[in-house]
Amino acid sequence: MLRKLLIGLAVIATLVAGVGTARLVLPRTDPTGGVVKQLAFLRAEIEGGADHAAQQQFPEGYFFLNALYGLTWVQVGLADPAQSVDATTEARWALDRLESPNGTAVFDASLRPKYGVFHAGWTNYLRGGLIALKHADAAEIDEFTRASVELATAFRTAKTPFLPAYPGQAWPVDSTVAIASLRAYDALVAPRFGSTTDRWVAAVKTELDPATGLLPHQVEPETVGARATSQSMIQRFLVEIDPAFARAQYEIFRDKFVAGLGVREYPKGVAGPGDVDSGPLILGISLSATVVTMGAARVAHDPFADRLAREGDLLGVPISGPTTKRYALGQVPIGDAFLAWSLSARPLVGSDQPELRGNSGWWRVPWLLLIWLPALILWLAVRFRGPRGSRRAR
Repeated sequence: MLRKLLIGLAVIATLVAGVGTARLVLPRTDPTGGVVKQLAFLRAEIEGGADHAAQQQFPEGYFFLNALYGLTWVQVGLADPAQSVDATTEARWALDRLESPNGTAVFDASLRPKYGVFHAGWTNYLRGGLIALKHADAAEIDEFTRASVELATAFRTAKTPFLPAYPGQAWPVDSTVAIASLRAYDALVAPRFGSTTDRWVAAVKTELDPATGLLPHQVEPETVGARATSQSMIQRFLVEIDPAFARAQYEIFRDKFVAGLGVREYPKGVAGPGDVDSGPLILGISLSATVVTMGAARVAHDPFADRLAREGDLLGVPISGPTTKRYALGQVPIGDAFLAWSLSARPLVGSDQPELRGNSGWWRVPWLLLIWLPALILWLAVRFRGPRGSRRAR
């Protein structure tokens, strides 16, 4: 009985190792098909209240789940024009939810721009995505114009390049998203905000974190040095604002935050606790920052994105059916939303970023050894158990 059990376990371990090897080694097809399945899962989850549940987990849970759902559809539609009509419909649905009372509930309407730069920036960027899909009507273009003017006015009249997301609280990443939406307006509608965005870039270069040379994590109520949860998103959007500056910033980020198993929350040599943004840290690695960095690496044309995607397929327990796909057994829809957004990442407007080189495939070797070790041990146990059992039987 023991030998039969060992054989069964060895067969299972071999199958698991074989699947893992395929995910690590075989060529990856365009991920859009899998992302569409993830979006089908997310739509059902949102309709079932997953966005309200996410709101209980962190302050922008409702907003992020809907915003990422809409933006991922935009990316799918841009990658495959045949799906652009469906993408427009779904992105409009997400935008309506962002502008609903539930979408604005946690933000302050007295701020300028209204509801603060976090809400205004992400919402305007999604509006830009609708325009990029080329199915927007005149009213949507007018609203994109109105909101962009409001944002630009707020930046021009502010004493700092980093506008508040909440009263007395400001994070540079939020202003980065907002400025990216203004660059998108200039490319998609008409040149209008170039001087505003250029002044923003010039001002940001004087406000960099002296310890890393990157944008700070937070500037109000106090300045906090660069952290990966915000840097991964900054790198995702900065490429659409100033490609040359973005490349320089991305290379610093890669050098100071990317570690062997993922992305550190704090720069190398610095330790710190996890929080609601980073999630629990494992040997200093932030899972959320690692997932978002996958998208940043894609828009930077960094092969590191492929490595992160393969490791996600290996460790994320993906379950794919005829119409839906989910990771982590579907238990964390907000995680699926960030992952789908990162897997399909692409700028709204063109980027001239050259491809980064210098990444080898040797990172696969430790993973292959790890996934095949249990199968090897079990088959050795079967091999040595068999003869001893036979001798005792005789």
